[in-house]
Amino acid sequence: MNQLLNQLQPYPFEKLKQLFHGITPPNHLTPISLGIGEPKHATPELINAALIENLSGLASYPGTQGSEVLRQAIAAWISRRYQIPALNPNTQILPVNGSREALFAFAQTVLDTSKGTAPPLVMCPNPFYQIYEGAAYLAGAEPYFVNADETRNYSPDYASVPEHIWERVQLLFVCSPGNPTGAVLSLDDWKQLFELSDRYGFVIAADECYSEIYFGDTAPLGALEAAHQLGRTTFPRLVSFSSLSKRSNVPGMRSGFVAGDADIIKLFLLYRTYHGSAMSPVIQAASAIAWTDEQHVIQNRALYKAKFAQVTPLLQQVLDVELPDAGFYLWARVDKLVSISDTAYAQQLYAEYNVTVLPGSFLAREAHGINPGQQRIRMALVASVDECLEAAQRIVAFTRQLAK
Repeated sequence: MNQLLNQLQPYPFEKLKQLFHGITPPNHLTPISLGIGEPKHATPELINAALIENLSGLASYPGTQGSEVLRQAIAAWISRRYQIPALNPNTQILPVNGSREALFAFAQTVLDTSKGTAPPLVMCPNPFYQIYEGAAYLAGAEPYFVNADETRNYSPDYASVPEHIWERVQLLFVCSPGNPTGAVLSLDDWKQLFELSDRYGFVIAADECYSEIYFGDTAPLGALEAAHQLGRTTFPRLVSFSSLSKRSNVPGMRSGFVAGDADIIKLFLLYRTYHGSAMSPVIQAASAIAWTDEQHVIQNRALYKAKFAQVTPLLQQVLDVELPDAGFYLWARVDKLVSISDTAYAQQLYAEYNVTVLPGSFLAREAHGINPGQQRIRMALVASVDECLEAAQRIVAFTRQLAK
């Protein structure tokens, strides 16, 4: 058996299952889960219709590169969204079966374990999306965590990383807007990362699956957009990952794309040809429709804005929490009124009020002397406004009860 599998930690939701083991929550309270970031808004009808209208595509084997129609739709969306010249749909864009699958597989494409005497490093933010860690281990590398700094809008302090670490880094995962913090990197942040990539030669994988859920008037800055603004028109060593799951409420479609450096996309296409990861023609057709339409995205974003505007002030009565830059998570400290760990808070909240939240320490690792997720919880406001408000009211009641 592959011994690298022994390095994988249980997924956060498996840890949550163990945390709740043996607990029977009160059955007079309807269960409400804010634990999993699975969109619950209705799938747009134009996507449902496109799936039905293209069922004949099931009779054909799909090509790994995807259809020209889909790649052109993605290229046009990127150009509109980020105000950059259109990417070449034949060399700079590759449809993938959701960003999660692609982020994992990408590490095996770009990491070279034959270099040096020590395993290469994959740099990850901390807290982080656990796929980054698993991708590193199963590609024969080691993860290196850079803690999110609350004073820097949760941007990792890359300036604190020693040179001997940078010399071993081959891949840097960036998540902006961040999961779980909701923070968006600034142009100065990207400038620093590009300069480091130029100096040390590592590849930047920008995970941007939350880019279309935001609360201000200005859309979050994207990696390709930042590169273009800084004069990096060919996107050296840079690829961005995006998805329809959150943007269009279709997590079950497993549809996204990778875009950027043509040389890297070429190698990733070669890898995926052998990996057997071509997207179904039915999903491709519906995806092209989804990337072409923006009205359903505007409506979806409005639902989240209304929800966060009502829920956040309620929770601020008892938790240290602020409206994020983007995304659909609230990243809250639980010790505003009472001293308690994030795991104990989540466990007791479930046991007494039948509300599920995810302990922040499950989303981070002990690094540089701390676990930056400790005493925090992640709440996914993916359900209806009424359900999220009910959950918030229970959280307020529970926390005030703890503080007595």
